[in-house]
Amino acid sequence: MTSAPPVATVLLIDDDEALAALLAEFLGQCGLSMRAASHPQEGLRLLRAQPPDIVILDVMLPGMDGFTVCRKIRETSRVPIIMLTARGDVMDRIVGLELGADDYLPKPFEPRELVARIQAVLRRGLHAEGIERTRVGALELDWATRSALLEGRPLDLTTAEFEMLGILVRSRGRVLSRDRIMELMRGTDRDAFDRSIDVLVSRLRGKLGDSARRPRFIKTVHGAGYVFIGGDDV
Repeated sequence: MTSAPPVATVLLIDDDEALAALLAEFLGQCGLSMRAASHPQEGLRLLRAQPPDIVILDVMLPGMDGFTVCRKIRETSRVPIIMLTARGDVMDRIVGLELGADDYLPKPFEPRELVARIQAVLRRGLHAEGIERTRVGALELDWATRSALLEGRPLDLTTAEFEMLGILVRSRGRVLSRDRIMELMRGTDRDAFDRSIDVLVSRLRGKLGDSARRPRFIKTVHGAGYVFIGGDDV
């Protein structure tokens, strides 16, 4: 007898109870199990008690904004986070990415699009490469566990950061435009901004101890994009 595939769990932190009821029903029809919290503290409590596979986090929350919640989550967890931003505000998106969010979706949105985003982010986390590990100089990537080591020390990367690092490493020596990186990370999603990629690169450089002026790993090619220059396989 074949066992049913595991159901992915979603934690929604949003004070819009009508939206929560709608999403609970729609996500359930799509094979996703959703729990909802209307207050940030309740959401953080649920996150600790029953860690979900992904968090959907609204920016506008009572008592504590979504950015603060995102920062608190990132202090202890690498769970994927999709932020809901009002009116698609560009600065909201940039700040969310800087704090460690993996994706963003402007309100109002179609539930179908949210499901597509959830599935895309979860695929990033579950996908394993045909080869288990890649080592480039002092950097080692483990595709099965979606983790990375630098000089033997673990790097605390979010899902999106690991995904971008993997894309750059797999394409090392080749310049990738921002549009190409966006396509590889988000499929055909065009409702995104070049600066989102710049934010992720900046975060990666910070964690790699890299410098834009004297790059060791990621070099900016002005007017063209980015290229990974981290050395040869060992």
